[in-house]
Amino acid sequence: MFFSVFHLERTTPPSKAQKDSTLSSRQTHSENWSKAYLSSKVDTSISNNLKAFRWIDENTFAPSKPGTGIVVAIKKLKTESSQEGVQPIPWTTRMHIAVDVARGLSFLHNLDANIIYRDLKASNILLDSDFSAKLSDFGLARAGPTGDNTHVSTRVVGTRGYAAPEYVATGHLSSKSDIYSFGVVLLELLSGKRAMGDEAPGGAEETLVDWAKPFLGDCRRVLRIMDTRLGGQYPKKQAQAAAALAVQCLHIDPKNRPAMIDVLSTMEQLRTSKDVPNRAIASANSR
Repeated sequence: MFFSVFHLERTTPPSKAQKDSTLSSRQTHSENWSKAYLSSKVDTSISNNLKAFRWIDENTFAPSKPGTGIVVAIKKLKTESSQEGVQPIPWTTRMHIAVDVARGLSFLHNLDANIIYRDLKASNILLDSDFSAKLSDFGLARAGPTGDNTHVSTRVVGTRGYAAPEYVATGHLSSKSDIYSFGVVLLELLSGKRAMGDEAPGGAEETLVDWAKPFLGDCRRVLRIMDTRLGGQYPKKQAQAAAALAVQCLHIDPKNRPAMIDVLSTMEQLRTSKDVPNRAIASANSR
């Protein structure tokens, strides 16, 4: 698990139009929430309008020159196995990142319009100097189903390896689609591998989910997916419980995936608890 580094700071304040912008008409096919609207809701897991920022430096952790703007993020979470010799992110930081991402998604899902992020992936997760994670790039976000509807039908967009299978197959989008993507990101944090792996026999790319599946059904074998660069420096029960949560998020039936608020609650418990309940681990064996 690595990250590319850059420094973002606001150079111009948001315009009145940006501040007043809201969800576009529900009749339009490309219904999107504006970043300015999301920023106005003041959640630390949501980044500000990145179009109002400029790229200052891509090589160092610190800004290349003093700035007067507000620092939003200086790192971009990525899973690039080619970056040899880079210090891997430690276990506690990975769990901190997972909690922040879960908090951001839970925030979106619990807005009145039930915002679906639709493009959760490692490269859309920004990290500040304390490795606190923020979600970015809301270009594909849209309002979720209303009333008794369980999903919205839309064209399939997003990123291979992260998109929920039912969404890819049918175009049926719900908050459970984001939860599947969170399961993939959680697997990336556990394994240090990319969502799309190397070419498998037959010419097709193997996804991280497909690679991990044989190990996820057994709480003992699941440790085989763990990032070897961690050198075993992580609580085994905590890792097993995190993998069990990933299994739940990746369930083939979206109805059986947990709500994001429950995912957040579980992640917060995992991060702060030294003694993980066995029942949290046992759920991996029930799939």
